[in-house]
Amino acid sequence: MLEVLIALFAVSFVAPLIFRRLGRGTFYVLGAVPAAGFVWLLANFASFTGAEQAARIGEPNAPPSILVPWVESLHLELAFRMDALAAVLSLLVLGVGALVLFYCARYFKNEDANIGPFGAQLLAFAGAMFGLVISDDLIMLFIFWELTTVLSYLLVGFARTRIFARRSALQALIVTTFGGLVMLLGLILLGETAGSYRLSEIMADAAALTAQGTVVDVAILLILVGAVSKSALVPFHFWLPGAMAAPTPVSAYLHAAAMVKAGVYLVARLAPGFSETAYWHGTLLVLGLATMLVGGWRALRQHDIKLVLAYGTVSQLGFLMLVVGIGTANAAVAGLSMMLAHGFFKAALFLVVGIIDHKAGTRDLRELSGLWRTAPKLFVVTLVSAASMAGLPPFFGFVAKESVFETLLDGAANGDPGGTWLLVGVVAGSILTFAYTARFVWGGFASKPGVAPTTFKAVPWLFMASPLLLSLVTIATAFTPALIEDAIAPYAGLFEPAGHPVHLALWHGFTPALGLSAVVVAVGVLLFAGRAAVARAQDKLYPLIDAEKSYKHILGATDEIAVWVTGRTQRGSLAFYLIVILIVGLLAPAVAGIAFDVPTPQHIVWFDTPAQLVIGLVMVVGSIAAIKANKRFLAVLMVGVTGYGMAIMFALQGAPDLALTQLLVETIVLVAMVLALRTLPAPLWTTNPAGHKVLRAAIGIAFGVVMVGIAATAMASRTADPISLMLPELAYVGGAGENIVNVILVDIRAWDTFGEITVLAAAATGVASLIYVRGRGDDRRRTEDVAPGSVDRGSEHLHHSTRATAALAIARHFAESAKDAWLVAGRTLAPERRSIIFEVITRLLFHSMILFSIYLLITGHNTPGGGFAGGLLAGLALTIRYLAGGRFELAESTPISPGTLLGLGLATASLSAVFPLFFGGQIFQSAALEFALPLFGEHKFVTSTFFDIGVYLVVVGLVVDVLRSLGAEIDERSEGRSPVVVHEAPEGSTEGVAR
Repeated sequence: MLEVLIALFAVSFVAPLIFRRLGRGTFYVLGAVPAAGFVWLLANFASFTGAEQAARIGEPNAPPSILVPWVESLHLELAFRMDALAAVLSLLVLGVGALVLFYCARYFKNEDANIGPFGAQLLAFAGAMFGLVISDDLIMLFIFWELTTVLSYLLVGFARTRIFARRSALQALIVTTFGGLVMLLGLILLGETAGSYRLSEIMADAAALTAQGTVVDVAILLILVGAVSKSALVPFHFWLPGAMAAPTPVSAYLHAAAMVKAGVYLVARLAPGFSETAYWHGTLLVLGLATMLVGGWRALRQHDIKLVLAYGTVSQLGFLMLVVGIGTANAAVAGLSMMLAHGFFKAALFLVVGIIDHKAGTRDLRELSGLWRTAPKLFVVTLVSAASMAGLPPFFGFVAKESVFETLLDGAANGDPGGTWLLVGVVAGSILTFAYTARFVWGGFASKPGVAPTTFKAVPWLFMASPLLLSLVTIATAFTPALIEDAIAPYAGLFEPAGHPVHLALWHGFTPALGLSAVVVAVGVLLFAGRAAVARAQDKLYPLIDAEKSYKHILGATDEIAVWVTGRTQRGSLAFYLIVILIVGLLAPAVAGIAFDVPTPQHIVWFDTPAQLVIGLVMVVGSIAAIKANKRFLAVLMVGVTGYGMAIMFALQGAPDLALTQLLVETIVLVAMVLALRTLPAPLWTTNPAGHKVLRAAIGIAFGVVMVGIAATAMASRTADPISLMLPELAYVGGAGENIVNVILVDIRAWDTFGEITVLAAAATGVASLIYVRGRGDDRRRTEDVAPGSVDRGSEHLHHSTRATAALAIARHFAESAKDAWLVAGRTLAPERRSIIFEVITRLLFHSMILFSIYLLITGHNTPGGGFAGGLLAGLALTIRYLAGGRFELAESTPISPGTLLGLGLATASLSAVFPLFFGGQIFQSAALEFALPLFGEHKFVTSTFFDIGVYLVVVGLVVDVLRSLGAEIDERSEGRSPVVVHEAPEGSTEGVAR
């Protein structure tokens, strides 16, 4: 079964590529995958049901299951199990899925847009649904559950240019995701209570779990919320008719045979063990019956034949949930047989609607007329499936409905609570089913007085093959019900044996169930005959509660609340945000410290050496000066004093690697902040700052005191030896390095570092987006090629691909025409912006800094340095070159775009992570290679250096991105975007003028 699951997803991944070559014929290739799975399922079906029987008598290794450990520390595993219930549902998932995909080959045209992604998504949905029914782990079941939700959203919104399709897709996504998240809470509660997330183990221990009372009752109720929302029961039923905006094949598969059955499947899966919990019957029986009646009633007022089927599906889903939720052996037989019958006839009828829509150009029953004459083959196929839906013999829908009536009659006779009203309600719902079935057949095919016969093109056999096969299956299963009963029997055997077992048969004789069927037909005919009176009554009986309007009101209220909260919290004030963060960070630990008996430090060492005291006092002075500063530039410099002081503290404590990194980070940050300050007013305060300063200083000091207290308390609370004592051995033996800090970053905690460089790449993108965004009303920066509000990022595409290319050409022009060809500041900077001393220093330091950064990268595994420090130093070298030569010099010195550097860095780090897997290792596992070179002696190279190279590239890319965003871009804006004109110098001269 795992091979089938993998094949479904694997082929879906490559499907768009196949579509490019085969066009719509690719649907036949895609349909072959679930078809092959269906054949495999039939060939092995007996072994699955036999395994279930073996499991009941205690034989080992039954039923067939696959267990693959995933995250063992979290008890997560890939567990799959094929028992009788999963096998029966898989018949629908794979069989109907294959027929729908074959149908798509004639439904779509080669010219239709996005059929490649559509085919891939539809096949992936089949894989997700198959994975859902065979999952034996609660978390895996939830993952596949949500995959069906996401894929349904994509498929319903296939017509992305139609606003109704987009709204319907979003509505279905919100409703089913809400139910899924509630269900997740129930699954976790159930798994934690059971001590296992294996579904088979939970079901085996269901009796003991049920005895625990409220906790399990609530867990099951939460799970039922997910099932009810997925299967479109009241009050969540409104999303399913809206989802009819999807192409008809989607409706035939997702909303008739697969997705909406997920909730019914989950209820059937839990019923053997948890049907006696407190909220089970009250939830499923009441909502199921209400849905059956509401859906049937609403179907009678629809004019779109697809919506007639949609509301009919809602009604039938309520019917199925009610029957399966009864939780008896007879109900299991009746429920699963009805589920199969519904999948057969409803999928066929939806496919018929697709053919009518294609050939007639309309689905409005007021406009369709005479199709029974112009499309007789299609009419016969429709009659068969419609008769099965109405519960008429000799079709499988009749067989299944008879078994339901027998089950309900038996329950009423035995005095089951609510047995009588359930029987009456189901009979009433069945009458509505017959009436809307007649409405569908009459509306789609009958000749109507005053309506011209509908022009209808001939239907090719290939187009009609799928609904025809489903109709034939409906007939065949009616005459071979024993095969279906044998398939369902192992699942029914999980319940207590029934006193009067129900059996599937086309003819039971003259029984009360047959009498109820006759009543349904008779009253249904009368209801259809009086459809005009029914319509008038429906117009007068407006529903007291409209679920869809309630959903829209809730959504609107949520939006309004969100706007209100956002307006009062997201005020655009960085100071306000920091105050909120600091106050929370201040109060939370303070309250915890007061509420709990936290040990306090008994002995505090204020400083180890006089140098630490001096540096500490300097940092305090810098902090106070930053508070009292009236200019932004001065405040930034004073904040930098505290950063440099911390670097010296690290050095005094014997941590040169941290000191070096802190020094470089502080320098880069200082430069970036100074560059950004050019766009801000010079004064720090625009209003009277007296009150603000005192309040902010108090909050800052209090926060600092609390943080120091937390650190001191944590150290005083230690009872075990610190793990840092083990780090030297871990670094040298495990990581083959002497620099503990670097080994931790690139080996021991490489996952953390990988996450950090990913964040750095995201931060670089954010910085560029903020600078290059094309704002509303910014006519000065708006161009024909970039839409307002879009982001024009760096040199990646348009903005820098033209502008930076021009800047680079100008810089190279001067480099070629000037004697001092390396630094072109003299030709591109205004005289007042030049510093000859700085240019000379840059010439002396740049190459040495680049070389030293590479040295730090290579030797960082054993000496202070590493990819992060090396990348910062290289970025600092480029910063110096930019400050000396301006934006043209930056373009000359960085021919590779920052986006490329970031991408190369992440790619290098990723490849170094997965490369060990090809040699039987683990992700991020490193190896030490020892070798000798002539003249250079013995050397040792650790493969984690490749990961460090990725870090180096990401850091350099980040710095370059900041320089281009906060440096070159702001430079250009300050120049008023005046064009740069190059005037050639006279021949023989080295002078040139740039304006």
